[in-house]
Order: sequence, then structure tokens, then C-alpha cells
Amino acid sequence: MRDPYEVLGVGRKATADEIKKSFRKLAKKHHPDSNKGDPKGSARFNEINTAYEILGDEKKRAQFDAGEIDSEGKQRGFNFDPRQQGGFGQGQGFPGGETIFETFSYGPGGFQRRGSRGGPRPQAGGFEDILSGIFGGRAQPETAYEEFDQARGKGADAALTVSVSLEESVSGTKKRVTLPSGKEVEVAIPAGVIEGQQIRLRGQGFPGALPGDAIVTIRLAAHPDLKIEGMNLRAEVSVPLEDAILGGSVRVPTLSGAVDLKIPPRTSGGRTFRLKGKGLPQKNAEPGDLLVSLNIALPEGADAELEALAKKLKERG
Repeated sequence: MRDPYEVLGVGRKATADEIKKSFRKLAKKHHPDSNKGDPKGSARFNEINTAYEILGDEKKRAQFDAGEIDSEGKQRGFNFDPRQQGGFGQGQGFPGGETIFETFSYGPGGFQRRGSRGGPRPQAGGFEDILSGIFGGRAQPETAYEEFDQARGKGADAALTVSVSLEESVSGTKKRVTLPSGKEVEVAIPAGVIEGQQIRLRGQGFPGALPGDAIVTIRLAAHPDLKIEGMNLRAEVSVPLEDAILGGSVRVPTLSGAVDLKIPPRTSGGRTFRLKGKGLPQKNAEPGDLLVSLNIALPEGADAELEALAKKLKERG
């Protein structure tokens, strides 16, 4: 994926508000509902959401700026490129001049070195121990230079993620993913999926005597107007001052389309209204609700009458 700063069209010194404003603008422009005829619209929307998940989170943004995670939010691993002499981490070699191994095997005895380019074999606590610690005793190849012989057992599972919009999570959809073999397949995403839910594709992982599985994790994309709170959704809408005082109605976004919300007279800013059943659907349970918080918008420009009224009310105490 491209640099998230480039995706959102902001500079590296952009403030959190500038990043959020740019995201909201782009998310509305490229939302799937507004680009149904564009075959690349969904991919662009997912790219925008992935970028905001990094830059919209203070911790993740700092990790990305420091080079600790990549543009997809994945932890950057060690550099196992055998073309670099001693290329561990940022190009630093091992004690005693040890260099990166070309390949590794993994079996009952754990990681075993094969075809090294020279130098002494690491002792206890050396490179094999580091690898074993990284992978938790299980081979999980992630780059072209991490080659593991898994002929004696099942191949490793492949971890994949797909970004799904809130609307797609409600109605269900299909997403294309790329398998370790390079093959692209279409995965059916059922209606009612939630954040972190996983779909297992049997035998589509890394090769071995028995191929591993591909495990697809669902990630709910950030919505430009709706925020997830458990099974409920929250929206913030602005209400003109005159409607807050006299009463009126305001358009509120929902997953099934915008609706009119009636505002009673003398409504204060920050008041929250509950729209039953307009939240996220639940299996074998009632759907969540939509919580609507109101912000009062003052008229733009100077208004002598309004200012005079405000002074009168202030003097009244």
C-alpha cells in the first residue's frame, strides 16, 4: 500500500484535526455507495480507511513514523535478506562475523541452519533461538527470504485481513484476497460480521506435506459519520441555533440511509437521542441502537440582534 500520508493527502506534520478532516472528505467521496459503478472504488475506500487507522491513532502514527510498522500497520520484522552480508536488522552483523543463513529448516528439532555463507555456528541464545522466540516455536514465513522446510508437517497458516465497510458488514459482500501462492480468490463475507471475526480457508495457506490454512480476519473500516460503540453506533449532528430554541428536524445518517430526527424546542447542546434498532445487527438478538448527539451551530457572521439578546439574557442572570 502507498504511504498513508500520501493516501490522505496530508503532510507529515499535519495535526490530528487536519488528518481527520481529510479522511472524512475522502471517505465520503470514495464511499462504495457513491461509486457503485467504479470497480476500483472499493479498493480505494479500503486504502483510505487503512491509512486513517494508522494516522488517526496517535500510537500507531508514532510507530509508523519511527519505521516500526509498515503502511498496512503490520509490524516490521527483521531483515532476513541473504544478499546482505550480516544483514540483520539495520544491516548489523552477528558477533564473530556471522552472516545471515540462506535457508532454514523447521522440524521436530526446531530451527536448523542449512547452507550458511560461513562464520561460526551460533551457540545457545544465538540466531536460531532468536527465530524461535519471534515465531513462538512455529514457522511463519512472511518474505521471500524466509524459506522453511515444512515437508515433515503441516504448512503454516497464512494471516490475511480484509477491510469491510459498516454497510457491507450489515448486508454481506464479497472480497478478493491474495493467497500465498499468488492466486486471487473471492471470499464471501456473511451479513452481520463483526470486528475481528475470522474466516478459515482450508488448505489455502503455506505449502507442506499438508498445506496450511488461510485465515481471513475482518476489519471494520472507519465510517465518516458513524462511530462503533459495542453493538451501538454514534453520530454527531449540528443543529442551527434557531431549531435548538424553537424546535425543528435534522437529517441523521444511518446504515440504511438518512432519516429525519425531530428536535423538540429548547434542546441543549450535547443532548443525546436514541434511535432503536438503527445500530449493528446481532445474531439471535435485537440489533443495537443509534445514539445521536447534538451540537448547536451558531449563525455565521455578526448578528446584532442575536448579540443584543445574548447580552440581555446575561444581564438577567
